[in-house]
Amino acid sequence: MAGEHSFDVVSDFEYQELVNAVDQAQREIQTRYDLKDTKTTLELGKSELVITTDSELSLRSVRDLLETRALRRQLSLKIFDYGKVEPTSGGRVRQVVTLRKGINADLAKKLVKLIRDEFPKVQPRIQGESLRVASKSRDELQNVIRFLKSKEQEIEAPLQFTNYR
Repeated sequence: MAGEHSFDVVSDFEYQELVNAVDQAQREIQTRYDLKDTKTTLELGKSELVITTDSELSLRSVRDLLETRALRRQLSLKIFDYGKVEPTSGGRVRQVVTLRKGINADLAKKLVKLIRDEFPKVQPRIQGESLRVASKSRDELQNVIRFLKSKEQEIEAPLQFTNYR
């Protein structure tokens, strides 16, 4: 294994940037004319974000505002997994947004199959919530990264490439 090079494929986001994006969105909600009196709340937890507001129309506006703030902070919109819109007391609506972090088993298997089909000399291995790709050739690894970046639209999670050695 002395001449083997590798990198990890992970799906992660900067939590502090998300905190900042949510904070900016809350500030704008308080000042925007169409959202000022909706009593909209954004509750950010470790793995989910809960949006509570007056109507589905204002919910769409809040989502759009949140996505705009996230994009400005270089966060991928793929981290947001929107749940079902639920009615709550007082005629209000609530939506739970799950935050995607890590590569789940199904996506990892799909990525391994994609890589093996395209690059037979490369060994992708699933390691928990990440994927380690190894090869004797650095050029092959760079081609794998380029290939995965080209397939970004088909993959439902944001991918980052770390530990390149």
